Amino acid sequence: MSKTLVIVESPAKAKTISKYLGSNYIVKSSVGHIRDLPKGKSKKPAQRNTIPKDLPDDEKRRLKKINERKRLVRRMGIDPDNDWAANYEIIPEKEKVIKELKTAAKSVESIFLATDLDREGEAIAWHLKEALGADKFNYSRVRFNQITKDAILESFEDPKEIDTSLVEAQQARRFLDRVVGFELSPLLWAKIARNLSAGRVQSVALRLLVEREHSIQQFKPDEFWEISFNAENDQNTSIAFNLNRRKADPLLQADEAKQIEELIRTSDLVVSEVTQKPVKSKPKPPFITSTLQQAASTKLGFNVKRTMRTAQKLYENGLITYMRTDAPALSPESIADARMYIETNLGDKYLTNAPRIYSSSENAQEAHEAIRPTNASTKSEGLISSSDEEKRLYELIWQQFIGSQLPDAEYLATNAKIQLDEYIFSATGREVVFDGFTRIVKSKSDDQDSSILPPLAVNQNLTLKDLENKQKYTKPPARFSEAALVKELEKKGIGRPSTYANIISTIQDRGYVEIQNRRFFVKKIGMIVTDRLVNSFDDIMDYSFTANFEDELDRIANGELNWKEVLDSYYSAFQDDLLSAMDEENGMVPNLPTMTNINCPDCKKNKLTIRNASNGVFLGCAGYSLPADEQCKKTLNLISGDEAVSVDDQEEAEHLVTKRRCPKCDTSMDNYLLDENHKLHVCSNNPDCDGFEVEEGTFKIKGYDGPTLSCHKCGSEMQLKTGRFGKYFGCMNDNCGATRALQRNGEPKPIVMEPISTEIPCIKFEDTYLLRDSMKGLFFAASKYPKNRETRAPSVEEFNQVVTEETLLDACKYLEDQAKHTHLLDAPKKDIDGNPYIIRYNKAEDTHYLASEKEGKKTGNTASHNGDKWVEVTK
Repeated sequence: MSKTLVIVESPAKAKTISKYLGSNYIVKSSVGHIRDLPKGKSKKPAQRNTIPKDLPDDEKRRLKKINERKRLVRRMGIDPDNDWAANYEIIPEKEKVIKELKTAAKSVESIFLATDLDREGEAIAWHLKEALGADKFNYSRVRFNQITKDAILESFEDPKEIDTSLVEAQQARRFLDRVVGFELSPLLWAKIARNLSAGRVQSVALRLLVEREHSIQQFKPDEFWEISFNAENDQNTSIAFNLNRRKADPLLQADEAKQIEELIRTSDLVVSEVTQKPVKSKPKPPFITSTLQQAASTKLGFNVKRTMRTAQKLYENGLITYMRTDAPALSPESIADARMYIETNLGDKYLTNAPRIYSSSENAQEAHEAIRPTNASTKSEGLISSSDEEKRLYELIWQQFIGSQLPDAEYLATNAKIQLDEYIFSATGREVVFDGFTRIVKSKSDDQDSSILPPLAVNQNLTLKDLENKQKYTKPPARFSEAALVKELEKKGIGRPSTYANIISTIQDRGYVEIQNRRFFVKKIGMIVTDRLVNSFDDIMDYSFTANFEDELDRIANGELNWKEVLDSYYSAFQDDLLSAMDEENGMVPNLPTMTNINCPDCKKNKLTIRNASNGVFLGCAGYSLPADEQCKKTLNLISGDEAVSVDDQEEAEHLVTKRRCPKCDTSMDNYLLDENHKLHVCSNNPDCDGFEVEEGTFKIKGYDGPTLSCHKCGSEMQLKTGRFGKYFGCMNDNCGATRALQRNGEPKPIVMEPISTEIPCIKFEDTYLLRDSMKGLFFAASKYPKNRETRAPSVEEFNQVVTEETLLDACKYLEDQAKHTHLLDAPKKDIDGNPYIIRYNKAEDTHYLASEKEGKKTGNTASHNGDKWVEVTK
């Protein structure tokens, strides 16, 4: 009974910590949260609430509302009407974990809860204590900012109690988000479309994107011209000169640009002025969560979710300090460590007279340290067991940390001017005098800004080399990238850096936005939902309202406010708005269809209407709402008529120039192809504006130039057709019937292996699997998909049960490489430990590999085919 149980969240963290603690400690992992609110349905049986038939109608309605409220409370697991009573349940997947923890707890005298040091980590520690029995064991709470031996041992020498204020702040956020989501979603189903959802923070973040989308749609680009030239000196060195334009100057028009072009070609190019001045550039503070997310997006191309996942691994392996922090402050020990590295490796001239001190912002959540390496001497190339993405992110963090303690970079900025009549052209350059922090922190902008002008003198003659007179358009407001959205969320106080990854992934998962060319594009349904919420919920959709709640959560965490009183206040305001929005006459405006003048191709009697659903915009017959004998259910999917998605703001402006403007509200119109000869233009403000136009002509679908495909099965011609799920290529041979889907880029979907029937039973349904091929590799899918939605990866053993070389070659007979999958027949079935190999797919290399699993979890053992044989790699 002398041992102590230590509980952390992740297995990787447990493995690292166990190395530093002696044999008297048993280190276990909870694998994240072990308790949560019900997943929509409580385990507790619902009470049957029958309403007597002989009651008056008013009383029946009253009792019905009471019963509906009870059911809602039961699904939420929270009762706002009963002092916020909560019904926490063990997460079903964690019942085994709890059983193991309880077994381990029986043999120890004390339990140390070593979860993360933020609110979420504090809540996990509290839930563990409650689930294991608050009074059964002697609990202690330990917190550490980094997983190093010294930090771990120091925290265990001075254990604390669970901070209930942090737990209450976490619960306040969780509870308000829960009730807003549960009570708002049914309203959206009734007013807009089924399967929609809303959230307190996510909906406000979505509002940022929608407002930017509206700004772009309303923007009218103006044409202007941009003129520049390259001139050479006597040594044939080229120097770029640009026309000086002030913001107050009118846009340069084509006629004037042509005159300036002629002036440049016919004039002597004489340098009229040369100035030089020293400039300095300061290093940026070490990373906090939001700046790390922005830098990783900009420099590494990581999305926010990937950044946080990779940083978590670095933290758990003891390489960086805790990655969820609002504070750029550094500990004296870490500053001394950085300065020691600088002095030893870079020299005294890179050592500042005094350490650089970075202070926290006013609304920093906790007094955590900045994100930094735990050891300044550890370089990324020394991380032998780390993945490539971990090394790249670590290098970014290391550079920022060391750079933050380096001197300013010093430059000599040069500006040369040429005056032609009243027009002034400038050339700028910047020469590095002392590289300072840029010795470590490299960026593309530094390279671009450090162009050095050759020696130039006043009255020096230059020779024209080439000239560019370019047509451009004023740019609409820029679309948000992930980095820009994170910056804006932080600026407005929406959420906290630790929640940004979840916010961004949630609005994508809900189908409200998509990311293309690394920028956010809001889908139509996302715009409708946001516009309706802004109009009906001016409190929860208000930026300052959301930011104020974050500030009050901070005050709850500091023990300054009562969490239930704060919840009551915000919930009361939400309820007022909800009741108003539910009003039939003056409540939330419904998502009504827009009538067109297009005849329904089926019933021939009714017109088609423009409808907006959760899965996109489509046309539906107006006869859908008629009685059964007259009803028409005809629908037509619409495919975007835009040739391509804009890659930048300038291309966005060029697309806006070509788009039609709504004849009713002058907003840009979205366009969709009805068929190869008709294009439908719909006001981007639809359904609030019913403006539309039908254009006749000959149209292409994203680069499609006509029926040039040959059928892969019979060799006949394939033509573009319209079906239930949009455009596709269909064989013109009626006896064949082969089809190929049309991808977003206008190309036909690649040919894949024909499905292979199996007798392997499905797990969820009374069905059997088909072995299918796709652009994401081989997989099992229920034979009655999509009715039975079940898919999974096959094991090598199952693959060999299902196919022979003969059946595999037959299924692949339409592929260019008919033997594409035959190497899997020789794959090892199990790894060195006897665990089954699962067939996985590497999209980047377009090849299958094997990864073994034990009880549904990856072991880390893999195997790949080198073109000749299978090579196994054991972790």
